[in-house]
Amino acid sequence: MLTAIPLTIVPLIIYNVIAFAFPGTTWTGEIFGLTMVSGARWALTLGDLMITLAITMLFLEIMKSGRTGSATVTNHILSTIVLIIYVIEFILIDIAATSLFFILTIIALFDVIAGFSITIRTATRDISYNPGYEPPHHH
Repeated sequence: MLTAIPLTIVPLIIYNVIAFAFPGTTWTGEIFGLTMVSGARWALTLGDLMITLAITMLFLEIMKSGRTGSATVTNHILSTIVLIIYVIEFILIDIAATSLFFILTIIALFDVIAGFSITIRTATRDISYNPGYEPPHHH
């Protein structure tokens, strides 16, 4: 049953915990940086880390969508609910009115679209079609 839980809820929960627990959090502040061989500085921000986490969750969700069964249907329904929560929060809650949250919402949208598309494609391939097959004749 745990496979039915959409992983795109993880970034939503983490974003909300950070945003509500630490009001005024800057998602663009550097949390880690390196000077590259070229001399340029590469900086990883909290927002970059959140997007990386969300893309990782999307990848895992896409891997799960190739399965068929009741957990898959439940996952699609829950993924759609998670997307609706993202959209409502983006529109109504001031701390969610950020580019980062918008990108997380789009990733949740891709999860819903990819999940349904892959499942439908997988299901149609599971239904085999054999044009040379003739059912046995009963005399």
